This record gives sequence, C-alpha cells and structure tokens, in this order.
Amino acid sequence: MKIIFDENIPRPLRQFFPTDDLSTVQESGWAGQKNGELLAKIDGVFDVFVLADKNLRYQQNLPHRKIGIVELPTNRWPLLKLLAPRIIIAVHAATPGSYVVIQE
Repeated sequence: MKIIFDENIPRPLRQFFPTDDLSTVQESGWAGQKNGELLAKIDGVFDVFVLADKNLRYQQNLPHRKIGIVELPTNRWPLLKLLAPRIIIAVHAATPGSYVVIQE
C-alpha cells in the first residue's frame, strides 16, 4: 500500500506502517502546496493520504478521487500514539474515494 503523510503529521507515526510504501509531502518535494494542487498530484499515485486538516473535506470535491483519505483528530504525537491501532485499521481499510475521520 502506498501511503503519504501530510506536512503536519508527526514522523514517528511511520513506525506503525513498517511494511507499507510510506512517504511524506516533504519527502516528495510538495511542501507548501495548497490542498487542491496537492490532491491533484497524489491522486492515483498513492492509495491513502493521512492528514490532520479538518477543512479538506469541505474545501475539495472528494467523492471522485482515486485516493482514500484518513483524517486524524490532531497532529499531537502523544495522542496519535494512543490512537495508533485505530489509525492503522483505518489506513489499511481505506478504499478509493473513501474519507474516514478518526475520533479522539
């Protein structure tokens, strides 16, 4: 599975996806891109986009996207570490066009 983390996702979260092909927006050279531009670049290239931006679903037309999106409740590492089992399940269950919100 090809996963991409948005800019503000703590890198330690990577440890929970050891067998996946995981990249970050920064590593891909897309830091600072607006959401629409970024989605256009990653849609169809990655399987899942993990972010903590709560506005994306209201700003973009998402249902016809090829990428699954998982929205985290925060980008604070201590809480994400506790939510890791739920995040892993959501990421691996994501399907094209899906949008999953992880609750605290």
